[in-house]
Amino acid sequence: MRAKELMDKNFVYLNANDSVVEVSKVMEEIRRFTCPVVNDNKQLIGWVTSFDITKGLREGNEKISEIMSGYEEIGTVHAEDPARKAVILTANNKFVTVPVVNDDNQVIGMVRACDIVELVSELYDIKVSKLYEAMQNQLRGVSWEELMAASALVSQKSTGVKISPEDYEANIMDSTFGEAIWSTGGLEKFFAGLISVGELVLARRVGKSRR
Repeated sequence: MRAKELMDKNFVYLNANDSVVEVSKVMEEIRRFTCPVVNDNKQLIGWVTSFDITKGLREGNEKISEIMSGYEEIGTVHAEDPARKAVILTANNKFVTVPVVNDDNQVIGMVRACDIVELVSELYDIKVSKLYEAMQNQLRGVSWEELMAASALVSQKSTGVKISPEDYEANIMDSTFGEAIWSTGGLEKFFAGLISVGELVLARRVGKSRR
């Protein structure tokens, strides 16, 4: 997924000469806490948050140019950048919103923290079986039965509880990605388990081919 696929195209941009009072009204009306400041070519030159507006009103500032953050203080992503770059930038810098720019540094969208949360929520609801189907497609030539047999062995090794391939299959058909992460003890452990399954499947196939 690219940043342009995650971004919100419905945003309001400001001009450096806009009135702080008028902008405060607009931001309240559209219920946005951050807005990009652009020049006449819609190129990013600054950034304003609701906190900047509040401070500006209190201190009697009149123009957005007096309260905005400069371009060098803004974290941006390019439209073609991987969406994960926007997610990491948001998390590491505690940004509420990250502007998305094109090759001419024009603002074309926003990646908002709420959009990321919504995307993650959707991912958490994906059935685990879909992830295994994707893995089977990557491990070309591996059957579903081989995948389930290897998964059952990896599960038994990590939990100490014996489980049949059939029971393991039934579990992943009913479980969501979010539930699997919780039950395995976290995202890293979950994907480590998937990698172990893939490695075991390939090792068993190599072993068979040498017989």
